[in-house]
Amino acid sequence: MTVVDAPPTAARKHEPGKSTDTRHQGRLAASLLTPTMAVLLIVIGYPILAAIYQSLFTQGQTVDADGFVVEGTQFVGVDNYAAIFSGDAGVRFWNAFYNTTFFTVVCVLIEVVIGVAMALIMNKAFKGKGLIRASILVPWAIPTVVSALLWRWIFDANGIANDVLGTQILWSVDGWQAKLAVIIADTWKTAPFIGLLVLAGLQVIPADIYEAAKIDGANAWKQFWTMTLPLVKPALLVAVLFRILDNLRMFDLPFVLIGAQKPSVETVSILAFLENSNTRFGPAAAYSFLLFLYVVIVAYLFVKLLGADVIGDARAKTPKTNRRTRRLVARGDQP
Repeated sequence: MTVVDAPPTAARKHEPGKSTDTRHQGRLAASLLTPTMAVLLIVIGYPILAAIYQSLFTQGQTVDADGFVVEGTQFVGVDNYAAIFSGDAGVRFWNAFYNTTFFTVVCVLIEVVIGVAMALIMNKAFKGKGLIRASILVPWAIPTVVSALLWRWIFDANGIANDVLGTQILWSVDGWQAKLAVIIADTWKTAPFIGLLVLAGLQVIPADIYEAAKIDGANAWKQFWTMTLPLVKPALLVAVLFRILDNLRMFDLPFVLIGAQKPSVETVSILAFLENSNTRFGPAAAYSFLLFLYVVIVAYLFVKLLGADVIGDARAKTPKTNRRTRRLVARGDQP
């Protein structure tokens, strides 16, 4: 009588140690992530919920339906949100929304072009390269308020900018020149950030591929579009995402450089600040929550449309034999 051994697959499927190790790793991961999640809930979750709750109320003196004056905090539901999109408040909000989007798109595009150019220059071997890299960090290290004050002196009526241009432009007066001043100041400060992140991506590209491209007859422009740009794409996308999120909540630069109550540079963050300063906490919270939704939507679309391509490319480059081997090992079969 021949004894047939059980297939090794069945034996592996019933190994008690494997499931125990998996549960142990899951509990360890949960215990390590719990403090971080708790801090995020306290620092991020609670303020968001508090802002939503505050946006449903109004403070101060109001008049009820019978004509009586009512003081204190009153529940108004979505009236604060409805008031944002109607009348003069609606015109002001859409102007601020346009300015927020305009500064984000224009500033990020200019900063990407200048930042990538700076990274390509810093990646070359030349004398004093370390000093140049360190000096580029200076604008990014300066606080935004200090940077805004510096550019406010430059754009003064008797400042350096007018002396260089040989004209008399009132940069701090509401108009196109105020927008241009904000764009210049923001680009000067944050373009080095993109340049440094792109430079980090350039450092990991092997020099061999450029030598092979030169042998194949590829010029510098073709090397940039077909090799450099795709290889630094992950680092560049991270930099662009950070800058988009930062510009969407732009407040201190236009507020200090140009000033408040200037429609040409007024952003949603400035509107929320002014409402809060006038003790209209409900409308201020409504502005803040709408800006939060805008940031979330933009970040989601950015990651969905651009970040997913990076993940998809990485999966497409994974050899099929390796994926098949991992599936067989997961089932307990021999590859």
